[in-house]
Amino acid sequence: MTYSHVNYDDVDPVAGGLHFLRDPLGCENLGVSVLNCEPGWEGKAHDHADEGHEEVYVLVDGAATVTVDGEDVAMEPGDAVRIPPGAERQVSNGDAESTFVLAGAP
Repeated sequence: MTYSHVNYDDVDPVAGGLHFLRDPLGCENLGVSVLNCEPGWEGKAHDHADEGHEEVYVLVDGAATVTVDGEDVAMEPGDAVRIPPGAERQVSNGDAESTFVLAGAP
């Protein structure tokens, strides 16, 4: 087979709403996750300097804020933000549920 297929609802979430798809899809060079955020949810501030990979966050549904190195980026459905490896990032959800697709690679 030349492809992999998985439904993220079939992958057990971590921390309530983060579905890591890299392993179920057998990805070797790309991390892909779906993040479902409950109203008022706030993620942990972090960076990926040690891993050396950048990330792209795409908001699929809802509204949220991604804070990158202290700067708030208001996100609406369809918005994408690229974050370099050493930049600190944190997701803060609004008053409704939201869904992100997160992709990262070295």
